Amino acid sequence: MEQIELVTPKTLQVTKPLTMVSGSILPKYELVFETYGKLNDDGSNAILICHALSGNHHAAGIYESENTKGWWHEHIGSGKSIDTNIFFVVCSNNLGGCHGSTGPASINPSTGKIYGSDFPIVTCKDWVASQNTLREHLQIDCWAGIVGGSMGGMQVLQWSIDYPDKIKNAIVIAAAAKLSAQNIAFNEVARRAIMEDADFHDGRFLEYNTIPKKGLALARMLGHLTYLSDDMMGEKFGRELRTEKLNYNYEVEFQVESYLRYQGEKFATKLNFDANTYLLMTKALDYFDPAAEFNNDLETTLAKTTANFLVISFTTDWRFSPERSQEIVKALLDNNANVSYAEITSQHGHDAFLLKNDHYEAVFSSYMNRISTQLQTGRK
Repeated sequence: MEQIELVTPKTLQVTKPLTMVSGSILPKYELVFETYGKLNDDGSNAILICHALSGNHHAAGIYESENTKGWWHEHIGSGKSIDTNIFFVVCSNNLGGCHGSTGPASINPSTGKIYGSDFPIVTCKDWVASQNTLREHLQIDCWAGIVGGSMGGMQVLQWSIDYPDKIKNAIVIAAAAKLSAQNIAFNEVARRAIMEDADFHDGRFLEYNTIPKKGLALARMLGHLTYLSDDMMGEKFGRELRTEKLNYNYEVEFQVESYLRYQGEKFATKLNFDANTYLLMTKALDYFDPAAEFNNDLETTLAKTTANFLVISFTTDWRFSPERSQEIVKALLDNNANVSYAEITSQHGHDAFLLKNDHYEAVFSSYMNRISTQLQTGRK
């Protein structure tokens, strides 16, 4: 029987102002984070985990008061791919989040009121800057590796660009160097669903003691739809009816309709995800385009990167397709970087990076073993 580690979140209070890409300044902020394993004497065994859009700092283990496992529990722990007997693992909740780090539901020190829609637009570059402050607090000179899937993978790329001497290994999973027009369009529809909800109140819904549940549920339904592949939805639901026969009305009749409504309702109520955070996270995804600073030349963008790379994609991921990962790999190879690439066969679409897959597990574990060997031999 697996021995599941009990974990307790920690909070870093940062009093040094953060000047954000937008030009806004956060005078102070908090980052909630968790750690697993133990930092070794020279601080060389630290791994940073970057979470995706709806993720948070709770990547592994369980809390004493509840039995909910961390969102990447299958990969982090004793004897797992990211072995906590070897590595000291860190995961923080991104700025602008709704799980403890400073975000739209926090108090704005300049007004004494909830930030709401006044919380500044946040970018991937801002997240990495705040994570670097956490690195300094933990007295980690250089990350042995930084790992992230989807939006988390974008943060890994940003780390390798902004702090090339602070990352030895970059593991980029199911990500892209920038969003396609189609992805930006999906995000905009999701945002409009939230912002057009009568309970949104221009982002000040908490002051009105309400939540834009309908809009948030619709946004999540749309997002969830893009995370699954057509094959997976066909295999899981097909055209199976929830009712005994067609009723020729607009009520729920197909199982896939019921599933999507359940996911949306759960996200908006049980998970209590903050609507303003959803807007911020999707905008950060839209804005991510590090090559824009280098005449849209990804090769030049990654020229100063010194990390070793593992890039992983999934065959049925149409939101962040293998072609997007291959663009990253080509730019790295053009810079003579040390890069490994794996395209994993999976029916699960974009969600595959969170799910069990033997080939995925083997590739991931093998690369983490390589990092472990680097630690033992002192090699880069």
